Amino acid sequence: MRTALITGATSGFGAAAARALVASGWRVIGTGRRADRLDALKAELGDDRFHPAVFDVRDEAARDAALDNLPEAFRGIDLLVNNAGLALGTEKAQDASLDNWRVMIDTNVTALVAITHKLLPTLIERRGAIINLSSVAATYPYLGANVYGGTKAFVHQFSLSLRSDLAGTGVRVTSIEPGMAETEFTLVRTGSQEASDNLYGGADPMTAEDIAGMILWVAQLPAHLNINTMEMMPVNQSFAGFAVHRAG
Repeated sequence: MRTALITGATSGFGAAAARALVASGWRVIGTGRRADRLDALKAELGDDRFHPAVFDVRDEAARDAALDNLPEAFRGIDLLVNNAGLALGTEKAQDASLDNWRVMIDTNVTALVAITHKLLPTLIERRGAIINLSSVAATYPYLGANVYGGTKAFVHQFSLSLRSDLAGTGVRVTSIEPGMAETEFTLVRTGSQEASDNLYGGADPMTAEDIAGMILWVAQLPAHLNINTMEMMPVNQSFAGFAVHRAG
């Protein structure tokens, strides 16, 4: 039985991916800050199939304490799903909070890099896989994306560079880059349920289960096949036009 570690498994893509992988015969280690959410997943999925690891991905000491003391059955990690991430604020760069920028960089970039580095020896030994959750914001700029878009562009490029470095090891690396998907993302970003409802209302956005299905598909591909990048949007989402500022 193969084992996956999913960061940010308390909700959204992470929780849905945990359910999908367990249903397909995997063991899952789910990380997150909200112990009650992880305990609920453990009760739902079974303690022989799901192990909760409660820590903030930015806290390397807590991360190491959790991962260095995994139950024996969960120690052989075959798949790392770097899902934990967030956006904070929708302001233009000149009006944005520097503290918010730092939290996004620390979570979306620094923590992702750090846990990847920690698990690389195991993933190489087991010829495993890494799935990084990026975003269409990595490619397409939009008003207020600033640092969030920059962090997701980093994840995209880091994934490609990992592929280069890991050639010959058997480790597969994929960047999954979703567009509009209705989760807690906008609620966290804005602090407003109304803003979330307004954004997704009538748009028929993607769901966490849609993205989990793609994670599962990539995870279970034949070992000789690597998907470098997957980008997806709901049918009702498309591309913004170029913005033009006119004097006067």
